Amino acid sequence: MSYSPDLYRHTIMITGASRGIGRSVAWHTAACRATVIACARDLERLRTLAEEATNAGYAVYPMQLDITDKSSIQQVFQRISNAFDSLDVLINNAGVGRFGPTREFSTQDLDDVLNVNVRGTFLCCQEALNFMLPQNNGYIINISSVVGFKGYPHQAAYTASKHAVMGLTKSLAVELQQHNIRVSAVLPGGVETELVTAARPDLDTSELMHPEDVAETVLYLLGLSDRAAVDQIYVRRRNGTPF
Repeated sequence: MSYSPDLYRHTIMITGASRGIGRSVAWHTAACRATVIACARDLERLRTLAEEATNAGYAVYPMQLDITDKSSIQQVFQRISNAFDSLDVLINNAGVGRFGPTREFSTQDLDDVLNVNVRGTFLCCQEALNFMLPQNNGYIINISSVVGFKGYPHQAAYTASKHAVMGLTKSLAVELQQHNIRVSAVLPGGVETELVTAARPDLDTSELMHPEDVAETVLYLLGLSDRAAVDQIYVRRRNGTPF
């Protein structure tokens, strides 16, 4: 890691932590001495991550989570309440993409994208605030996308969902400022993940960022002093279009 803030005594929950960006964020934050609660549907992948982390001397706790199911979200947050003294950071990373011509796009695919990317993120924020508001402290980081402010062909539903994540982020940042809770968005461009490969098969994978690049951006945010706040960070592949 090129940047390693000391996150000792930080309890961090990460959604979509079984692979890609989420897995990398879980590993990097755990390596900075945070207590990491890694959540996703794929419990076996989470257990593998937790075992590897334990062997490296890190603290990662796997919790199965179906972010489309409100009761599953509530159960996970209840488990966190029972097992830990606080929840300091929520990183909303879970996301899905469905792509295709808008005229032919199915309502089921639209619902799937919005349920995970928008509704799930919203519900996790609600539950996290049950910890953070009484603490008068906390940090919510939403992993958005370059399509949170751009648009590409055949990505209308995914783009709409990430614009919604940006709206949620901006509103929460203002609403929660008086409660000493920071809210930021990270908007990555092309990252070498399954989702990006499906969305942009035209891209040269050798030019894509790695999940670790996004994880280190998250570490930067978590290392900010109490005097500083960042609203959003756009991280693009070096050969991508500036601005």
